[in-house]
Amino acid sequence: MIARVTRYRIRAGKEAEFNSIVESAMAEMDHLKGFRGLVVLGSEDPASRDAAAISLWDSVEDMKSGENNKFYYEALARAANCCESFSPMHQHVVLKTKFPRG
Repeated sequence: MIARVTRYRIRAGKEAEFNSIVESAMAEMDHLKGFRGLVVLGSEDPASRDAAAISLWDSVEDMKSGENNKFYYEALARAANCCESFSPMHQHVVLKTKFPRG
Protein backbone atom coordinates (compact mmCIF):
# COMPACT_ATOMS: atom_id res chain seq x y z
CA MET A 1 0.00 0.00 0.00
CA ILE A 2 1.15 3.53 -0.80
CA ALA A 3 0.33 6.81 0.97
CA ARG A 4 0.42 10.29 -0.50
CA VAL A 5 0.94 13.10 2.01
CA THR A 6 0.22 16.73 1.11
CA ARG A 7 0.32 19.78 3.36
CA TYR A 8 -1.80 22.89 2.92
CA ARG A 9 -2.08 26.35 4.46
CA ILE A 10 -5.70 27.38 3.96
CA ARG A 11 -6.41 31.05 3.22
CA ALA A 12 -8.20 32.99 5.95
CA GLY A 13 -11.94 32.82 5.35
CA LYS A 14 -11.66 29.84 2.97
CA GLU A 15 -11.82 27.06 5.56
CA ALA A 16 -15.49 26.19 4.93
CA GLU A 17 -15.00 26.18 1.16
CA PHE A 18 -11.91 23.97 1.50
CA ASN A 19 -13.84 21.52 3.71
CA SER A 20 -16.75 21.45 1.25
CA ILE A 21 -14.43 20.67 -1.67
CA VAL A 22 -12.75 17.88 0.30
CA GLU A 23 -16.14 16.41 1.26
CA SER A 24 -17.36 16.35 -2.34
CA ALA A 25 -14.08 14.78 -3.47
CA MET A 26 -14.25 12.05 -0.85
CA ALA A 27 -17.38 10.44 -2.32
CA GLU A 28 -15.94 10.49 -5.83
CA MET A 29 -12.58 9.07 -4.74
CA ASP A 30 -14.32 5.81 -3.82
CA HIS A 31 -14.68 5.18 -7.56
CA LEU A 32 -10.95 5.43 -8.28
CA LYS A 33 -9.16 2.14 -8.83
CA GLY A 34 -7.04 1.18 -5.86
CA PHE A 35 -8.20 4.02 -3.61
CA ARG A 36 -8.28 2.82 0.01
CA GLY A 37 -8.97 5.89 2.12
CA LEU A 38 -8.38 9.53 2.92
CA VAL A 39 -7.56 11.28 6.17
CA VAL A 40 -7.52 15.09 6.32
CA LEU A 41 -5.93 16.57 9.43
CA GLY A 42 -6.09 20.03 10.91
CA SER A 43 -3.80 21.58 13.48
CA GLU A 44 -4.47 21.16 17.18
CA ASP A 45 -4.23 24.96 17.36
CA PRO A 46 -7.68 26.30 16.39
CA ALA A 47 -6.09 29.53 15.12
CA SER A 48 -3.89 27.63 12.67
CA ARG A 49 -4.99 27.19 9.08
CA ASP A 50 -2.53 24.35 8.42
CA ALA A 51 -3.89 21.04 7.18
CA ALA A 52 -2.53 17.78 5.84
CA ALA A 53 -4.11 15.12 3.66
CA ILE A 54 -3.08 11.47 3.61
CA SER A 55 -4.55 9.32 0.86
CA LEU A 56 -4.02 5.55 0.76
CA TRP A 57 -3.73 3.52 -2.43
CA ASP A 58 -3.20 -0.13 -3.32
CA SER A 59 -0.21 0.66 -5.55
CA VAL A 60 1.88 3.44 -7.05
CA GLU A 61 0.23 2.72 -10.41
CA ASP A 62 -3.25 3.20 -8.94
CA MET A 63 -2.18 6.41 -7.22
CA LYS A 64 -0.72 7.83 -10.45
CA SER A 65 -3.76 6.70 -12.43
CA GLY A 66 -5.95 8.63 -9.98
CA GLU A 67 -3.96 11.77 -10.83
CA ASN A 68 -5.22 11.45 -14.42
CA ASN A 69 -8.85 11.28 -13.36
CA LYS A 70 -10.58 14.52 -14.42
CA PHE A 71 -12.69 14.84 -11.27
CA TYR A 72 -9.73 14.20 -8.96
CA TYR A 73 -7.56 16.73 -10.80
CA GLU A 74 -10.31 19.39 -10.74
CA ALA A 75 -11.00 18.83 -7.02
CA LEU A 76 -7.30 19.15 -6.26
CA ALA A 77 -7.12 22.40 -8.26
CA ARG A 78 -10.19 23.82 -6.45
CA ALA A 79 -8.72 22.90 -3.06
CA ALA A 80 -5.38 24.50 -4.00
CA ASN A 81 -7.21 27.74 -4.89
CA CYS A 82 -8.36 27.93 -1.26
CA CYS A 83 -4.77 27.77 -0.04
CA GLU A 84 -1.90 30.17 0.50
CA SER A 85 0.53 27.31 0.09
CA PHE A 86 0.43 23.74 -1.12
CA SER A 87 3.41 21.47 -0.50
CA PRO A 88 4.73 19.01 -3.02
CA MET A 89 3.04 15.64 -2.66
CA HIS A 90 5.20 13.10 -0.91
CA GLN A 91 4.85 9.38 -1.48
CA HIS A 92 5.42 6.86 1.32
CA VAL A 93 5.25 3.09 1.56
CA VAL A 94 2.69 2.09 4.19
CA LEU A 95 4.33 -0.28 6.63
CA LYS A 96 1.29 -1.01 8.81
CA THR A 97 -2.35 0.07 9.01
CA LYS A 98 -5.22 -0.75 11.31
CA PHE A 99 -8.74 0.52 10.77
CA PRO A 100 -11.81 -0.89 12.48
CA ARG A 101 -14.20 -2.73 10.23
CA GLY A 102 -17.39 -0.85 9.77
